[in-house]
Amino acid sequence: MPTRKRKSRKQRGSRYCGWGQVGQHRKSGGRGGKGKAGGRKHFWIRTVKYNRNRYRDIGFKPPSSLEPEQEIINVGELEHIARQIHGEYDLTDFGELDLTQLGIDKLLGRGKINVPLNVKVSEISMSAREKIEEAGGSIIEE
Repeated sequence: MPTRKRKSRKQRGSRYCGWGQVGQHRKSGGRGGKGKAGGRKHFWIRTVKYNRNRYRDIGFKPPSSLEPEQEIINVGELEHIARQIHGEYDLTDFGELDLTQLGIDKLLGRGKINVPLNVKVSEISMSAREKIEEAGGSIIEE
């Protein structure tokens, strides 16, 4: 069965081997660019077929400066806040201290607490939980 010779094998005695003037078919311009060049233009079909997620739309992520900061207080401030709300009375029958209603997001464990308080909060650290339970209080998580 006869086979056809490729163009690269033909015209080997001629001056430019069938490629026009000097320089044609010499560098990366002859193959459409080096590497992944042209992936959004003349090689788009190749990109879609073999590298589908290359130009995937990943959406908008706002800068961290626009995110609201968490309002944080420590265990040592709880008694002061309870006295501001309840007054200078005995805090043993105070009831529930709702920190979420006061706009506080997280309770950390720095400081001391001597009064048993029932604290309602969305986030709490382990040390804060231990200190409140040692004082005889309890935590109500949302």
